[in-house]
Amino acid sequence: MKEKKKERSEFARWSFKHACISATLAALAVLGYRFGIINHQFAVVILIGSAALGMMAVLSAIVSILAIITAVETKVTGALLAITGFILGLAVVAPVFQTIQAGYKVPRIHDITTDLHNPPAFVAIAAIRTADHNPIDRKTPAQLTELQQAGYPDIGPLLIDKDPAQVFEDAVSLVKARDWEIVAATAENGMIEATATTRIMGFKDDVVIRITAKEGQSIVDMRSVSRIGISDMGANAARIKLFLNDLSNV
Repeated sequence: MKEKKKERSEFARWSFKHACISATLAALAVLGYRFGIINHQFAVVILIGSAALGMMAVLSAIVSILAIITAVETKVTGALLAITGFILGLAVVAPVFQTIQAGYKVPRIHDITTDLHNPPAFVAIAAIRTADHNPIDRKTPAQLTELQQAGYPDIGPLLIDKDPAQVFEDAVSLVKARDWEIVAATAENGMIEATATTRIMGFKDDVVIRITAKEGQSIVDMRSVSRIGISDMGANAARIKLFLNDLSNV
């Protein structure tokens, strides 16, 4: 039997090449922002570009694999390159697209609180934030309260049947367990101020927790504000929900 002629798939090469470039750009965006070489807007643009290349790598890999499977006259090779390109490209595309998709589902705001009428105030953290950061006066955007009510109608204060002093200790323990940087914690006032840093990009969001007494129980209010970005992609609301849920189960 005549042996099939071998031919390496060009799509496999393209997939691997685009995937490598995509991963490199994504890494440069993350490291560039973390080390203060580029600002967050430029980093986001680079990430979007890396995701576009990653998608090209994924599509090229699929075409290559189909060509390898369906080849009759010619033996098409390059499966390993195509599979590597597919996995690497998808590793870049998936988190970027998931974040973008999440952003379309939530209002374009970056300041979330459980108390819309009397939100917990930042004191110690107010001295840390600069003019380059988002304001914390809750006047931006102009209809912030209405936007939060429409986007997150389920966010509100947490009532716990415990003494405020005990709730304060539990809250501090949860903050530490999350590796948030505690800026101030005053048991007498029932106030905790901390900064949460995202794992990959290193974006910083500031958090303030207020614990007050009510008829032998405790009311916990929380506020989470991103330092940069018009939209937080739902991160602050998710942070508040998870924290209060964990606190209620302590």
